[in-house]
Amino acid sequence: MRLPRTAHTDQPWRIHELARDFRVEDVWSYRAPGSGPDDFPVMLAAMRAGGGLGKQALPARFLFAVRWKLGALLGWDKPKTGLGTRVRPLRDRVPRELAETVDLSLPAGSPFTPVYDLDNESARELANRTVHGIMHLGWVRSGDTGGGDGEGDGDGNGDVGDYELRMAVLVKANGRYGRVYMSLIAPFRYLIVYPALTRQWERAWRDREQLLA
Repeated sequence: MRLPRTAHTDQPWRIHELARDFRVEDVWSYRAPGSGPDDFPVMLAAMRAGGGLGKQALPARFLFAVRWKLGALLGWDKPKTGLGTRVRPLRDRVPRELAETVDLSLPAGSPFTPVYDLDNESARELANRTVHGIMHLGWVRSGDTGGGDGEGDGDGNGDVGDYELRMAVLVKANGRYGRVYMSLIAPFRYLIVYPALTRQWERAWRDREQLLA
């Protein structure tokens, strides 16, 4: 489900101090019925076990195939356009205690490079000719609109109620070219990509016991 930007900006995430110059492009929520405050690592593990792009619906796979083909033809994804070349990696801003939460020697399994992993949030980044982007995943109690300390509703029962996964896409567009690109792909994100992710990730939570057995 699509959420307002404040559903991300009002939460006390660590990413805020690191990405002040990025724009919050999209915020989306994914249900996890029966989950609790400590289930964020379980959700992430289920998502990984549930498969990546190959497990998505055909329309989403087709869109990604077109995107990678265009990127190859137009040079969007060449090494000189990426992290450490065109843009400074976000990881260069990360304090040591955050940087040490991920192991860059492990295969990423996606176009994103890990930035940090915590008990209730994680961040990944990528860069190409069009944008420098961050995918932020956070774990909050369902219905929490932010502004608190992330420990529940103030009655001492922080673990009451289901939790949900929230994904925020933060973007620093590469000039006018990048802004036009983001505008052009917006309908495809909202109508195809994010709904496909919703089905895939919520199914991964439902099937977590089988996937993680």
